[in-house]
Amino acid sequence: MTTARSWLPLALMSTLIIALGAYAAARQDAFLTEYNLRNLLLTAMPLALVAIGQTNALLVGGFDVSVAALMTLCVVVASYTLQPDKPWPMLLGGAFAILGVGLATGVFNATLIRVLKLPSIIATLGTLSILAGASLLLRDHPEGFINIDVIDTLNTSVRFVPYAFIAVVVLAIVADLWLYRTRAGLALRAVGLDDTSSRRLGMATGRTVFLAFVICSLMAAVAGFYSAAQVQIGSPIIGNYALESIAAAVLGGASLAGGKGSFVGTLLAALFLTEIGNVLPLFQQPTEYAQMTIGGLILLALVLYQAPELLARLRTSRGGVGRLRMRAPAA
Repeated sequence: MTTARSWLPLALMSTLIIALGAYAAARQDAFLTEYNLRNLLLTAMPLALVAIGQTNALLVGGFDVSVAALMTLCVVVASYTLQPDKPWPMLLGGAFAILGVGLATGVFNATLIRVLKLPSIIATLGTLSILAGASLLLRDHPEGFINIDVIDTLNTSVRFVPYAFIAVVVLAIVADLWLYRTRAGLALRAVGLDDTSSRRLGMATGRTVFLAFVICSLMAAVAGFYSAAQVQIGSPIIGNYALESIAAAVLGGASLAGGKGSFVGTLLAALFLTEIGNVLPLFQQPTEYAQMTIGGLILLALVLYQAPELLARLRTSRGGVGRLRMRAPAA
């Protein structure tokens, strides 16, 4: 039963991707063009990367709602460090500076959560405000173009498949193998399931949680590169990747309580959510439908993935009511 339940998110997301793609291809010839498929995969890159990072936070029982603001700050920083006409050595240094922003944010969040014992949602909400303010301070309106050579490098593809997307697929597969086939992966899931018991068993719970949030922020910084490649300018306003990254992780099988998740499932969910946004304009439908669909899918996924627990609670509550009724006459 446990094995079947672990495969359910992957099967559901794969089925939805194929079904939606088949429906769109049957009614819109433009869907299967190389241009559209390449655009779909490139558009999925920021969400896929930040959602994979968010999965790390969810696995240890936390949230990171600052990832969207961090991605925005990375785009703004890129408009200074990855400017046109700069030589490659300076561009390489600029790329490391962006990663440094992600690393510093991750260490800051992890310190608030693990050292100061703040709830993750409160700590990262505070970080969100700081990062958003920093972005507006640096760029109060969109300006500062991103180096076109950097953009072309990030978007390099073989036919319609970007090399970066292939790398993300490999990363997700390797990460899942690590999560379920190694002691370190077991420790990560154990901390999310029961932090106290894991500590009593001698696991380095503090280090595990700390690294999970650092990796989450680093992945958001990498996602910032692909957001910069899409907007191509230092914009202080980027999409709401915080909620979308949590949605992708949950649809991919992550538990909001921690201890469960799949990086491959998260990648599939990110691709499906991006596919929804790609298909709607082809049918000339409002993009607001995408947000409504995502909300409905999250609720459906929570019910489907936790159906056994919900049924067990229902049976327990019914049994308790039955016992009370039997005892009532005796009283």
